[in-house]
Amino acid sequence: QVQLVESGGGLVQAGGSLRLSCAASGRTFSNLAMGWFRQAPGKEREFVAAVGLKRSGGSTNYADSVKGRFTISRDNAKNTVYVQMNSLKPEDTAIYYCAAELFGLATRDDRRYSYWGQGTQVTVSS
Repeated sequence: QVQLVESGGGLVQAGGSLRLSCAASGRTFSNLAMGWFRQAPGKEREFVAAVGLKRSGGSTNYADSVKGRFTISRDNAKNTVYVQMNSLKPEDTAIYYCAAELFGLATRDDRRYSYWGQGTQVTVSS
């Protein structure tokens, strides 16, 4: 089992920044690929970013809509994954979820992720 707890959401004006954190417990964090997804009201859940294993180079993967604005990173010593979100837009408003993938693959496919957090709300005002 993996427990994931997100934090850092909130209300921000367009153009602002937020950093989301996701603390993991229950399994060796360094063996997990980690992803961020989001779901806006009335929309399907969508991929945001993912990061692979540090010992394999820590490859990252981003949705086109956030590339250049969001940065995913991980701190294995703290069992935490982050997403730094800059230049936020109203269309970034959503509940943001982190997820853990057990085979080290920084994939966009949410079906590959076995564990999910409860989510944190991000609201960007125009």
